[in-house]
Amino acid sequence: MLEDKIREVFEDMVVLKDPKRSEYFSKLSIPSYMRDWLVMKFSDEDGTIDYDSIRRYINRYIPSREDYEQFKFRMTNGETVQFLARVRVAVDIKTGRTRFELPDFGGQRGGAGGVVNHDVVEKWQDILLRESENWGIISLAWQTEGSKNNPKGFISMVEYKPFCPYTIDLDDFKEYRAEFDIHEWIDVVLTAIDYNPEGYVDENGEISEQKKLYFLRRLLPFVEKRVNLIELAPKGTGKSYIFDKISKRGWLISGGTVSRASLIYDNTKKTGGLLTRFDYVGFDEVQSISFSDPGQIQQALKHYMEFGEIKGFDAQTPADAGVIVLGNIDAERFDTNKNMVEHISSVFGESATLDRFHGFIPGWEIPRMNSSMIANGWAINTEYFAEVMHALREDLIQDSIVDDCLVIPKEADQRDLTAIKRLCTALVKLLYPHARTKEDIDPQEFIDYCLNPAKDMRAVIKKQLCIIDPHEFDKPGKNTIPDIQYKY
Repeated sequence: MLEDKIREVFEDMVVLKDPKRSEYFSKLSIPSYMRDWLVMKFSDEDGTIDYDSIRRYINRYIPSREDYEQFKFRMTNGETVQFLARVRVAVDIKTGRTRFELPDFGGQRGGAGGVVNHDVVEKWQDILLRESENWGIISLAWQTEGSKNNPKGFISMVEYKPFCPYTIDLDDFKEYRAEFDIHEWIDVVLTAIDYNPEGYVDENGEISEQKKLYFLRRLLPFVEKRVNLIELAPKGTGKSYIFDKISKRGWLISGGTVSRASLIYDNTKKTGGLLTRFDYVGFDEVQSISFSDPGQIQQALKHYMEFGEIKGFDAQTPADAGVIVLGNIDAERFDTNKNMVEHISSVFGESATLDRFHGFIPGWEIPRMNSSMIANGWAINTEYFAEVMHALREDLIQDSIVDDCLVIPKEADQRDLTAIKRLCTALVKLLYPHARTKEDIDPQEFIDYCLNPAKDMRAVIKKQLCIIDPHEFDKPGKNTIPDIQYKY
């Protein structure tokens, strides 16, 4: 039984997943990566959970946004408050101080920010200053400075303990992966991100591996840098959940107005936007999102998606976040031979921008979310697996494997080639992370699970380009993707 094998191979990194538990934590607005850590912390080896202990822990350490006003009141009355939070830290060159803000509580504008004590920065600089955001148990206190007659108060972070419950060893993970065949591994990955493989059935009621693979394409930006995807799907297929709840490394924008400062670069603060801080930035239900300066954002995005550079008026910063566009689509428009991008947004639908997206996910091929699709049994802990996917972004072995596997035709379009190779590399990382050389992957499996899916995903983008801009793209030599083959 696959469950028993997962428990045996991954040992301490497994957790008993239960739809009722998932519902319980969902009501508390606890994301999956935090949920599995809490379950492991407060359950026995049989998976029986101590809900009372969990409730006490959440009440003490995981406050809601509304609780922060009470925290501010307690701090101004001399109390030190301690809780678990997402922290963003930056060094202020003008003052020499290290400042923090808590984005989940409104950031600086909402009064959720202040100064990090020097000794805290000194002790944890490799964590706090190395990445743009971190999770940790923080202790905050109210401090004053200035003269007695004119004191100025501010919030100070007086202690910090990183929330890093798992040590990620990719070599160990790769050894574990080698214990499973490709069909087992697809199911292992699905259960790790909270889904039940038996829920992916076709029109005849048979379990469909192809539908599982369509679904897993959503994970490609989790494992590979600067993978840009478009997915159009009916409502209820789980798009938002994957990009919002599985990993703390991504950011999903849902509605509202997006500014250049928040997304790209803030010229006033001289700080990078969301694309500089996360593994991917998703635009959920993109039809409902507005942009404060569409033309300017489009130009900045085109440059970023092509070169991986964030440009401000006086700065140029490398970044590696993927750009993900998610849109709802009506059933009568499930046809890649028709214009499917006309309603997503003028920022993304123009041909020069669309050409910079690597692949397309046909979300209508993914089953609607229902109770049979929720993971139920022993599986890899979601937080651990999400951190493994993040670590795989830095793994370069797969790039060389893909290069060794492909025969590239002469005069292949560079954007098509970049897209197919990047998607192919991401699929190898997700499905064959243990491979060290070309010989570690069966040739037919590489073609079926990596090369052909990558070509199919890019081919839809190419087809859409020919539809929306036929003068530029629908001509011999430009209207098809390169005929890339496996190198035997």
